[in-house]
Amino acid sequence: MKKITIILFASIAVISFTACKSKKKARVYFIEPKNGAVVTSPVHIKMGAENIAVEPAGEVKENSGHHHIIINGGPVPKGQVIPKDDTHLHFGKGQTETDLDLKPGKYKLTLQFADGAHKSYGKELSDTIEITVKEKE
Repeated sequence: MKKITIILFASIAVISFTACKSKKKARVYFIEPKNGAVVTSPVHIKMGAENIAVEPAGEVKENSGHHHIIINGGPVPKGQVIPKDDTHLHFGKGQTETDLDLKPGKYKLTLQFADGAHKSYGKELSDTIEITVKEKE
C-alpha cells in the first residue's frame, strides 16, 4: 500500500508540474542587421522567431504565422490586416531571409509577425531597429 501511495503522489506531482510549466513567451527579432548598423545596399536581412512557428500564409493556425518588414513605420495594431505596398513587405512563403535594395540614408525597419491571413499579432510580436545605408565605396 505504501508503494502505491508513493507512486500515486509522484504521478500527481509530475502531472501538476507539467500543467504549471509556464508557456514561454513568443518573440520575433532581427538577427541581422543589428540596431544602429551602418550597411550598404542590398541590405541582407535575417529574421528570427522564438516559441512561435514560421509558416507560409494561407491557413490560420494557432501559434504560427509569417514575417513582414515595414520600412520607416512602426508595428501594426493587433488584428489589423497588414497592407501590401512598397513599405509593407510580405514574406508569405515563410521566408526568414531577404535582401532589400535601399537608397543611402537612415531607415527604421519594423519586423511584424502576422497570422496566415496577414492579421497582425501587434506590438507584442514585432521588433524595430534603425540602420544607416551608406554609399558603396
